[in-house]
Amino acid sequence: MAMPSPRSLSGVITVPRSLFKIVVSAGGLLLLLILISFQLTCYPLISSFHVSLLPVEQNRKSDSAVLSGTGNIDTQSVNISVSLNANEVIQHTDTPSSAIYNDSVKSDLGNSDGVTLDINRSSFHIEDSTYLDSGNCDLYNGKWIYDFDGPLYTNNTCPVISPKQNCQGNGRSDKEYENWRWKPKNCHLPRFDAKKFLELMRGKTLAFVGDSIARNQMESLLCILWQFEAPKKRRKGKRQYFYFKSTSTTLTRYWSSWLVHQTTESFASVPDNIVKVHLDLPDEDFMENLSKFDVVVLSSGHWFVKQSAYILNGTLVGGQLWQPKGEGNMQIKNIDAFGISVETCLTAIASHPNFTGLAIVRSYSPDHYEGGAWNTGGSCTGKDRPLTTVVRNGFTDVMHEKQVNSFVNAVKKARVDSKLRLMDITEPFAYRPDGHPGPYRSPDPNKNTKRGANGEPPPQDCLHWCMPGPIDTWNEILLEVIRREFHGR
Repeated sequence: MAMPSPRSLSGVITVPRSLFKIVVSAGGLLLLLILISFQLTCYPLISSFHVSLLPVEQNRKSDSAVLSGTGNIDTQSVNISVSLNANEVIQHTDTPSSAIYNDSVKSDLGNSDGVTLDINRSSFHIEDSTYLDSGNCDLYNGKWIYDFDGPLYTNNTCPVISPKQNCQGNGRSDKEYENWRWKPKNCHLPRFDAKKFLELMRGKTLAFVGDSIARNQMESLLCILWQFEAPKKRRKGKRQYFYFKSTSTTLTRYWSSWLVHQTTESFASVPDNIVKVHLDLPDEDFMENLSKFDVVVLSSGHWFVKQSAYILNGTLVGGQLWQPKGEGNMQIKNIDAFGISVETCLTAIASHPNFTGLAIVRSYSPDHYEGGAWNTGGSCTGKDRPLTTVVRNGFTDVMHEKQVNSFVNAVKKARVDSKLRLMDITEPFAYRPDGHPGPYRSPDPNKNTKRGANGEPPPQDCLHWCMPGPIDTWNEILLEVIRREFHGR
């Protein structure tokens, strides 16, 4: 067989090389077109991305409220700002799909008047055990910030919530009121650390003394601690105690409507059915047990709107919703009576020879009845977020002033080594009408929660606090007050 000549073989090879060059050239051109097309298509997205995401450090330098959340973004934060003077949205960008942030909250925050918000997703979890102030920071001057971490417990994880304060269990559908945290202006109030609280209170007893608001606060504290350790319930007579075995810590409560001695026994011309309040005598029930307590939290004020007669140094000096016939106007009204009772109670505590503990006066808890009082059609229906401007309540303001002045007077008279402290929550919580049960004060499925045809509100509670809710912040402040005393400044 004749073999092809080298010339013939060379011609056969030339054809594939030409095709290869053509294919390579065409492929390169196609790849270039694809890259150009991809860049043109993606450019708006890249620009938008860089506009919407701001560096964390830039947000941290802002004076605006910081909303912390969990997400997959490690070094960026999404910024949403609302004008301080109008509802104009300055900058509102899309939220990453990984963020825990529902549309209703987003739209609501966008419509808030007078609020500036930064949603910082790089530092969602606050340092629970880190305290950023030395003890000199004013805990009561600050703002409310939205917290994506949510409440410290739910109504389904706490077995000690009074039915009337179980707002979610009673049908309240909105939940945003559970997610606002108090942020002091110049320091950081940490999220409640149950382990730290129990360690601080190791071997100690804390007693809440006062009215139903004292019970409200104690139940809130129990709910928070319950998530860490379920206490043992103990009874001694009619008194109930909650014992935390891990640290031998005990919580208890003493009912005392006025913090001073009260009786229904006959006195002068006062009818038997009217309570006689002895303004100069401390309530003997809790005073007899005072030496057993290491921390006492005092709560009073709201019972001074109820019908009663006031007695001072064995003399009838005034009354509330009652006046003796033929004796003219009594000089002591309910506001003055409240001030006297606070000073009496604190002076007795500070001078008790066997009490070396810490006595904390939790200041007057603001109510939010609008359009009337609790028994004359007052309402907080429809309140679902903190106020941006407080609507002044004259009675709350003067009761708070009397209480603070009485506290100051008691401190002036107290021993040098006595420990009287004021937990001044009145002004911060004046912003929280959303935190009350309102019409959701009963589990009754047939209860009325809507206004009537003429606008009249349904029966409601605008004094006590939902659990979970704003009242949980009281106990975060309480923990910080106790920490400052037991660990020093």
